[in-house]
Amino acid sequence: MDDIKDLLSRLMRRDQDTDKAVTDDLNRKINAVYSIYASLVGPEELIVRTGRYDALKYIHDENPRVRLIGMQRLILESRDYNRPPTDEEIPLVLDNLEEKLSDLLARRAVEEQLERKISDRLEERHQEYVDEIRREVIEEETADIETPQTRRRLEKLEALEKVKLTDTVTKVLRPQRMEDIIGQDRAVEAMLSKLGSPYPQHMILYGPPGVGKTTAARLVLEAVRGRGTSVFRSDAPFVECDGTTLRWDSRDMTNPLIGSVHDPIYQGAQRDLADEGIPEPKPGLVTDAHGGVLFIDEIGELDPILLNKLLKVLEDKRVYFESAYYDEEDEGIPAYIHKLFKEGAPADFILIGATTRLPEEINPAIRSRCAEIFFEPLSPQSVADIARGAAERLHVSMEPGAAELISEYTMEGRKAVNLLSDAYGRAVYRAGHTEGAVITEALIRETARASRLSPWREKLASDTPRIGHVYGLGVAGYWGSIIEIEAAAYPAHEKGKGSIRFNETAGSMAKDSVATAASVVRMCLGRDLSDYDLHINVIGGGNIDGPSAGCAITSAILSAVEKVPLRQDVALTGEISLTGEVKPVGGIAEKAFGACQAGMKTLLIPEKNKNDIGPYHLGMEVVPVKHIEEIRKILMVREGDTGAE
Repeated sequence: MDDIKDLLSRLMRRDQDTDKAVTDDLNRKINAVYSIYASLVGPEELIVRTGRYDALKYIHDENPRVRLIGMQRLILESRDYNRPPTDEEIPLVLDNLEEKLSDLLARRAVEEQLERKISDRLEERHQEYVDEIRREVIEEETADIETPQTRRRLEKLEALEKVKLTDTVTKVLRPQRMEDIIGQDRAVEAMLSKLGSPYPQHMILYGPPGVGKTTAARLVLEAVRGRGTSVFRSDAPFVECDGTTLRWDSRDMTNPLIGSVHDPIYQGAQRDLADEGIPEPKPGLVTDAHGGVLFIDEIGELDPILLNKLLKVLEDKRVYFESAYYDEEDEGIPAYIHKLFKEGAPADFILIGATTRLPEEINPAIRSRCAEIFFEPLSPQSVADIARGAAERLHVSMEPGAAELISEYTMEGRKAVNLLSDAYGRAVYRAGHTEGAVITEALIRETARASRLSPWREKLASDTPRIGHVYGLGVAGYWGSIIEIEAAAYPAHEKGKGSIRFNETAGSMAKDSVATAASVVRMCLGRDLSDYDLHINVIGGGNIDGPSAGCAITSAILSAVEKVPLRQDVALTGEISLTGEVKPVGGIAEKAFGACQAGMKTLLIPEKNKNDIGPYHLGMEVVPVKHIEEIRKILMVREGDTGAE
């Protein structure tokens, strides 16, 4: 039993000796780490950091594991350490502390090296700095930047800043919501689908002026950014410019759209850069639009070379700069300039261009990269709705019929708003106040006369049939137009020696249509037009560009020869062949708009154009036809007929 007690006593003493050795070794390591850290930060900073991380109560503890808590707080700069590490964790803790000390030592070495270089450089340029400062002090003491004249100008400028007028009527009446864009539901929906997609598309917006292209682009971006599947952030920019005013220098010394480089000698970079001979890159609007939309109004007017440069940016999504003054080895050039020259400026945006030109007039290269969206000409009802909406925003009453009267003077929403605002100004001026002002039809007519406006829309349709008189259709830009054609046929004084007269200004295509119509008349009636003196007239004159008036001319001649009246509430378009077949033509949607404005009830179009518009379009019945005989049955009103079959 005594032997066992003696053995246990020896084992306990050995364990105590081992624990003491481990504790002493750990304390030595902690003391070494603490000593190195204290020498790095200095005694004053050590006191500050000890208090900041509440490490003092741990560092001077007798238990080395508790001391490690303090060392972690102090060196790793965090109050999150509250638990003494276990035996297995102690090596890892010491490694972390040693690694942090290594970083601090390396940083100190680099700082000391930089300080030596700075000190050497300061000594080298000390005299130069002293001389420069001396000159600046002398200039400041002997010269005053401000003169009495400049002070007076500053006072005048500050006085001007205090004068504020109300917002312009254009700003007040500008649509602020998607619902304010009238008559363009299909175009707006197409824009939303293309811009709100995870893969948004560049777009070109076609349409007549004043129908809302610019406003739609701005509001569509506001509607999609930061929502749903859209890639646009909530702060995505909308950068707007005009293709007619974007000017640039072919040497790229100035280019507000793409960006340019201001060389230090001839172009004058910033003074601090120019003094050192450093070129200054100037990013353009494409970089301002990064992450958003770049809207170019009248993109069809953009310089062709500038447009090609824009296409390059669309492909690269970056703008690259070059300058003979740039030296990539020059350490004195700021980092941002190095970055711009080496990597370029970001320019990842969606391009939306708007134009009043026709698609075929736009550069094919830009068309191939963009989705094409067409804005419709505004109907009279849409123009009237726009006028009523503007009156609501101006808080002015309108007499019944005043909005409809405005629509008779213009087809453009912008002009309708301008006409309304002019009438509003007259009403308020005469009343002497804004309360109770009313815009009447008489006031609209008076305002229109003052602006030299006359009604553009005339209802030509009639319920009374006429012999030899028919309405064809043409296209003028984005608007359709009515071509009023009349024909008169009389037996020739001598058989076989009749004559055909036609407008000289109508053009060769229209004359070809008359020659073709003569053959069709002979096929339909078995009569030779050489037995008649025939006079065909396009009322109002003008050139008919294309064969689409063939059916109308043929119908007028047939009516004149047969003495059978034609319906006057039907308009038609289509090329006629020698066999009487009706051939397809272009511009059906625009022509339908023109027919609607003239008050037509029925529209005859070629069979092959039937998918261009629906069977009922703009309140009209649309009838596809294949042959001239179908047209005769619909147009001609014979005795006993009550209308079209």
